[in-house]
Amino acid sequence: MRYRLVFMAGLAVGYVLGTKAGRERYEQLTKSARRVAQNPAVRSTAETAAQQGRRVAGRACHVVSEKVGDRMPEPVARRMRSLSGRGAGGGDDWGTGNA
Repeated sequence: MRYRLVFMAGLAVGYVLGTKAGRERYEQLTKSARRVAQNPAVRSTAETAAQQGRRVAGRACHVVSEKVGDRMPEPVARRMRSLSGRGAGGGDDWGTGNA
């Protein structure tokens, strides 16, 4: 309950500060965020992190399917088999593939 109250208080403070800042400040922040996101170093780092995440997820999928084996429900087992058959650079059903 305490965490929920802290969260709600933070939400209220953020809302009040955001409304006082106004549209101009919002536009300024979005412009800065867009500039940072388009920075080649940031894009490269984000892609490297995404590739590493896919690699780790692939290993985790393999380890889980080995340990759990036949105790997995059939729909989950089918999904695991379909995911493990894909290459590291391919897209996926979750929208996290290379765009």
